[in-house]
Formats: sequence, C-alpha cells, structure tokens
Amino acid sequence: MKIVVIGGSGLIGKKLVGNLKQLGHEVIAASPSLGINSVTGEGLTDALNGAEVVVDVTNSPSFEDKAVLEFFETSTRNLLAAEEAAGVKHHVALSVVGTDGLLQSGYFRAKIAQENLIKASKIPYTIVRATQFFEFVGGIAYTSTEGDKVRLSSADVQPIAAEDVSEVLVDFTLDKPSNGIREIAGPKKFGLDEFVRQYLIATQDTRQVVTDDNAPYFGTELKKSSLVPDDSSARLTSARYADWLKSIAVHV
Repeated sequence: MKIVVIGGSGLIGKKLVGNLKQLGHEVIAASPSLGINSVTGEGLTDALNGAEVVVDVTNSPSFEDKAVLEFFETSTRNLLAAEEAAGVKHHVALSVVGTDGLLQSGYFRAKIAQENLIKASKIPYTIVRATQFFEFVGGIAYTSTEGDKVRLSSADVQPIAAEDVSEVLVDFTLDKPSNGIREIAGPKKFGLDEFVRQYLIATQDTRQVVTDDNAPYFGTELKKSSLVPDDSSARLTSARYADWLKSIAVHV
C-alpha cells in the first residue's frame, strides 16, 4: 500500500520509512526539507494522492507555548483536510504517554489539541502514545540544569528506544484503525532522576542530579505516575536502557 510518513526525515520518521519499505510498501517520506510541508500545505495534495495511510511523527521546532500550539493545530488541520480529499483510510499519530495529565505545560496542551482534532475528524485513526525516548534524556537534563545541578523529580518513567518506537509504529500503521489511544513503553520503570543520573555517569558528565519532587518537568509538576502508562494493555518493548547507555558510554 502507499503510506505517507509526515516527519519522515526525523528520528522516528527515518526509521519508520526504512522499516515500511523493507516490507515492500510504497512510502513517501514527507518533510519541509523534502518539499512537503504540513504547516504551509506545500506538496501535501500530490504526496497524499493514492495514499491509504498517513503517519504523523512530526514535532514542533519551537516549544514556546503559542508557537507549539500553532504548529500542531495548523499542521493537523491541514493534514486531515488533505487526507479527507484524498480518501485516506487511516491516520496514525505519535503522541506522549500522560499527555492529558500534564496540561500545565504548553507543549502538552498542544498535543491534546492535536489529539482532539484527530478524534473529531472523519478519518479513522490510531493515536499512539509513547513514553520518553532514551535519545531525549540529554534534553531533559539540559532543561533541568541550574549551574552544575540537575534538579529532577523522582516520578516514575518507563523509557523506550526510538528504534522500538518505529518498529511498533509499523504494526499500528498496517493494522486496522483503533479509533482510540494505544500506549507503548519500555520494559523497565524507574525514577526520572535516576534516568538522567545514569546518563550523566555514562557520558562522564560532572553535573549532579538533585532529587526534588517539586521540580517542574517542561513546565508542569509531576505525580508519581504522570509519565508511565495507566493502561494495563500498554505494549511493552524489549530494548533495555542499560544496554543503550553502554552503546553511548564515554570511556576515559
């Protein structure tokens, strides 16, 4: 079948495009750098012509409250309108586990707006909420750094490898629309503070993690279970954080 991956040149998109092509599908990798822009609408009509499935794995270039909301609302409206005109049968979107409980954050308010637009459309859909990626741990450390301290909550995380996200997305892409939310997570649950602490140790980073359960996470306070699946049917993947850390470890 013909599948269009919006955000096809990004971390997840590249892997997803490759995985789907290996299975013999016709896959269009869509991104502004490739002349297909979901925010301006450039190239969407041609790209979606004959497509059965559209997978949206885009992310906003800005996390500023107004900009991120405009990005997800404009992009999603343009996509859904173009899909309806093209007769697309399935819209798959990547979102974040715990989004509806993190609405103090402008980013998560924007993700909820995206999800609500998808639910209200006429296109059959599957929203796939993933936990935090291994690959984003450095960004979490950066946003939580004050001097040489990294202040983080001990709230649970259950991080997942980007490679595993792309592999699971293949299954949801080729399956029938669920018209609901599906959750995916890594195999092990531990504290957000420990998640970052282990990364800093592995990369020989001298910053020290300070556990503070009032520390904000991208502008929002966390409860113990804010960042982990609340669905017992969540799909758990196999790649272990400890193994990923070994692969990036700095040895002196």
